[in-house]
Amino acid sequence: MTMNHSVKKDLPHIKILATGGTIAGSSESSTDTTGYESGALDIKTIIKAVPQLEKLANVSGEQIVNIGSQNMSNSILLKLAKRITTLLASKDVDGIVVTHGSDTLEETAYFLDLVVKSEKPVVVVGSMRPATAISADGPLNLYNAVKVASTKEARNKGVLVTLNDRIGAARYITKTHTIAVDTFKSPEQGYVGEIAGDKVLFYNKPTRKHTTQSVFDVSKFDKLPQVDIIYGYQNDSRYFYDTAVKAGAKGIVVAGAGNGLLSDAALAGARDAVKKGVVITRSSRVGSGVVTHETSDDKDKFVTSDSLNPQKARILLMLALTKTKDPKKIQEYFNEY
Repeated sequence: MTMNHSVKKDLPHIKILATGGTIAGSSESSTDTTGYESGALDIKTIIKAVPQLEKLANVSGEQIVNIGSQNMSNSILLKLAKRITTLLASKDVDGIVVTHGSDTLEETAYFLDLVVKSEKPVVVVGSMRPATAISADGPLNLYNAVKVASTKEARNKGVLVTLNDRIGAARYITKTHTIAVDTFKSPEQGYVGEIAGDKVLFYNKPTRKHTTQSVFDVSKFDKLPQVDIIYGYQNDSRYFYDTAVKAGAKGIVVAGAGNGLLSDAALAGARDAVKKGVVITRSSRVGSGVVTHETSDDKDKFVTSDSLNPQKARILLMLALTKTKDPKKIQEYFNEY
């Protein structure tokens, strides 16, 4: 579905690509902030609800899918990335805003950060409350996202995430609370900017490779390598590793304890997986901090995730496996991206 307004020559052209989520959510009760139907509203309705967008940019909308982000798949990621690449190649598009469910928003944002080859702004936005709720945050979040995407300062900063008046880098931002509106934070690296009244303010920029600097290209792919995440816990076993290998996993990310540690039982399963050609990446279930690379990792041929959480480590490992199965080269990618 596409929506076009009368063109204003002095304003940038921003395309909003909608994928569903809470920002498109609806409930019969205005006090319902958790039991709503996600992805109930289409992009035309969402844009119409924020008429102030017309003062910021020439806005048009396109519905990619309309789902809760827990159902975001590799095939949809590829479809979205290819559509963004096509649109940004046009002189008629100055920036992209992607509306997305908050639950897996950081994964989509980081994927786009690694595969979109443009300096033009790409801003991913969602909300924590449905459009029908008292004090819904979606309309202002969308307004701010379009505002950010319309600024020259947002160019060449990689994919950005904008909620609750904050601007985060896709590489660093993560969801930290189940229902609070200030859920998206960058625990160690901090935000890259904020929206204060009518001003878009940038304080930092991501230091890792992204977008135009990235070697990853999915333009010719219709699927991605299978990468699974295995969560570490007390008294765990190796059967999850054996099962993942039998199910066709090409890579496994371990959400290990502390500094990405595996129990003896899990370690045995991971080592056998490596012998069968599976790439193991140690991440952590802690939530922040770097998983350090040790001499034992070289011996085991394990990769470490740097500061990427398990879900983002999975995104990078999938893309790395489209290039190589060599753990040393994949480790370089984790050090750089």
